[in-house]
Amino acid sequence: MNPAIALTQKQLSEFLLNVAVVRPVFIWGAPGIGKSSLVEEFAKEVGIPCVSLLGSQLAPEDLIGVPQIMDGTSRFCPPRIIAREEPYCLFLDELNACSHEVQKAFYSLIHERRIGEYHLPAGSIVIGAGNRASDSAIVKPMSSALLNRMIHVHLKASHRDWLEWAKNNNIHPWVIEYIQTRPDHLWSQPPKHEETFSTPRSWHMLSDALHEFGEGITDDWLEVLAIGCLSPHHATQFKGFIKQIKSKYQLSAILKGDISWPHQPEDRDVLYFLAQSLRAQLIKELPQEQKIATGNHKDLAHRAKGLLKELASISLEIAQMVVSQPEKGDALPSWLMVEIVRDLPRLVQKENGK
Repeated sequence: MNPAIALTQKQLSEFLLNVAVVRPVFIWGAPGIGKSSLVEEFAKEVGIPCVSLLGSQLAPEDLIGVPQIMDGTSRFCPPRIIAREEPYCLFLDELNACSHEVQKAFYSLIHERRIGEYHLPAGSIVIGAGNRASDSAIVKPMSSALLNRMIHVHLKASHRDWLEWAKNNNIHPWVIEYIQTRPDHLWSQPPKHEETFSTPRSWHMLSDALHEFGEGITDDWLEVLAIGCLSPHHATQFKGFIKQIKSKYQLSAILKGDISWPHQPEDRDVLYFLAQSLRAQLIKELPQEQKIATGNHKDLAHRAKGLLKELASISLEIAQMVVSQPEKGDALPSWLMVEIVRDLPRLVQKENGK
């Protein structure tokens, strides 16, 4: 399913408050993006308990219940976790990972809020969620009958929403500061093979582990934790970032000319992180069109070219990485690249295949 519009966490919360109270909703989103925690927060906000069922682990009888003979006739008794007297939010997580037999068992529950003779209490809410096939997750096609019983919405990661949440939920300061510096690293596309990747959930796990190790954590343990939670590229960047904040090197000071690039071999990971940060800052601050560039923009571009020349004298490869133009994702403004080609042709030789 290709989303036409994807909502942030805040937008989805507002959507649920206005829609889920009247119709079942299905939330599409990548693994670890925060679907489950968002539904739990929504249930808390409306003042009802949240009951979660994991579709990938359900059998039909887990919903329908088992038959019992009562007054000479059989009757299916739904499980106690579902058969409640007070209204609640029923969260059907990984709904599109369950078997087709289980999907059939959900038909009346989602459409009529009923299982056999049991009806959900008035005021109850039904919300489903699942990953997408493009996320390399275990999913099964949902039948058209099940799809048509819910209102569908897509969730996307928002660094602003996540940082606001993180500051109120004891997320480790290093993690918060890193995502503030590199918001594009909050989430990465799930890989097609067995490899860790970055999500809001994995950053939360890293935060918990950092809290347990405490301030005395060694560089070796930091590397183990980062590699165990994040995508390889982000793990390397995070390690360099922590080493950088523990040292005297700050990008702002380098831009001002107060200090130079780190040039010792043992600081190569710090140099790589600082170079990536420079690239990210240029993409963020410089306009794509030169005609709207202000004096401050031109000063930043001029300073950046000087820093790139200095960086190339330390590591040509890292300097070329800063100016590389990816096939996908954000790139440096074309007008800045024209100036770099003119003034620093050596940096783009590799990029142009010369």
